[in-house]
Amino acid sequence: MESFLRSFTAAQSTRQPYRHPTAAELRTAETGFAAFLDRAPHHLGQLGFSVADDSLVVQEPGTGRAWGLYAIDRSAPPSLVVEVPHPSSDLRTDLIGLALFRQVPGAVLAVAGAHRRREDPAHETRTVFHVVTTLLARRGLPQVQLHGFKDRTLPAADVVVSAGAASVGDAGRRAADRLEAAGFRVRRAWAEPCRGLAGTTNVQGQAAGGGPFLHVELNRTIRETRRDDVVRALADADLRKP
Repeated sequence: MESFLRSFTAAQSTRQPYRHPTAAELRTAETGFAAFLDRAPHHLGQLGFSVADDSLVVQEPGTGRAWGLYAIDRSAPPSLVVEVPHPSSDLRTDLIGLALFRQVPGAVLAVAGAHRRREDPAHETRTVFHVVTTLLARRGLPQVQLHGFKDRTLPAADVVVSAGAASVGDAGRRAADRLEAAGFRVRRAWAEPCRGLAGTTNVQGQAAGGGPFLHVELNRTIRETRRDDVVRALADADLRKP
């Protein structure tokens, strides 16, 4: 899966084909993914998606329907959504997301299918990524969304943890504490300034409607050198649906 995900991310570029889904396609995506999650007949193939092993949904390659990769761990009831909206511009967040997905029974992994300059699903609602993650949020699943920032943007911090536009809950506080205990310099956006890295305009956080949503920003050095420590800390924080 890791080599496949690396290839999936490497194919993204500022020049790749991309088009926004129509309103009708978004409705098909919502009903199709709901059926897929419930192991019912679905019509995701109409949108160009392929489905493998009842657990992996992947966009149509080489076309404008670059609408993402979605995986579900069927070993346990759905428990947590791990979101990677900018895999090719926030480098290595895809690998961190995959590793966290593997650590959490019942996790769902959502990875955007296009470069951020072609589609920015963290700030656009007219995306399949937003439809899928919002569907899961409505089912009560907590969300953790992974981002990256340049070291020089906030030199005093390795990680910024926030709840987006919502009030932070126990899970967010636990995540910050576990990351700090792992030796990271953690900036808690609800208590400290973080230079625009709090995710308050994030549309998934807004759509969560106060439900559990965790926005995690990681600097470049951490994403390159300490990915396993990040994953271990987030897994230990137990962000899953109770």
